Amino acid sequence: MGVTHHGRTERLDLADPTLRDWTCTVLAADAEQGIVLDRSAFYPGGGGQPPDHGVLLWQGVQTRITGTRKGDDLWLIPAEGDPLPPVGTQVAGAVEDTRRTLLMRTHSGLHVLCGVVFRDFGALVTGGNMEPGEARMDFNLPEVPADFKARLEELVNTEVGADRQVVTKVLGRDEALALPDIIRTQSNLIPADEQEIRIVDIVGLDVQADGGTHVASTAQIGKLQVVKVESKGKANRRVRVRLI
Repeated sequence: MGVTHHGRTERLDLADPTLRDWTCTVLAADAEQGIVLDRSAFYPGGGGQPPDHGVLLWQGVQTRITGTRKGDDLWLIPAEGDPLPPVGTQVAGAVEDTRRTLLMRTHSGLHVLCGVVFRDFGALVTGGNMEPGEARMDFNLPEVPADFKARLEELVNTEVGADRQVVTKVLGRDEALALPDIIRTQSNLIPADEQEIRIVDIVGLDVQADGGTHVASTAQIGKLQVVKVESKGKANRRVRVRLI
């Protein structure tokens, strides 16, 4: 997946994660593959963050978008039974705001969680997943203090309340990988042929490679509740969180 383009599609979602509506042109439309646009603000999914939902509006017709299929091009998947706009048609795209905003808050909250666990407990991420407003993250954490759940929630919300700026930037591969602790997962998930790497920096807390959408500051996350801490093997702990 490109930082500025994916195949023929310009990635507006990464250029401006606050963008919710735009105009674009249909480059391909296929009943099996889906729809390709020249410009799209739909986040296509990846890194645990699900794809956006939304609509395309054209000539008085609405086509609902329920997901994406990533290949050489970025294919948007229309809802079953919805019409396909003809190739060359100018359409208005709109991302479902409530879902995207919740996912942005959730994703940024997970970065705060990751930063706190790495800083205070020295643990790397071994897996994770998110839905709007709730998520889980797994850590390589063999030893867990008795008060870990309550302590973690307090530490995370202290950082959320600190209103730390969330900054994204794109660096060349060598420059990005030279940053200390830039890979916060136990396995390096960056493709070997990726020459540009997008960095998300929660200033003063967490810097890591990431391709998702985020809020502009930690205060916009709201408050995070640590719902549960589970053992997932000898050294793995699963932390479940939700926005409250």
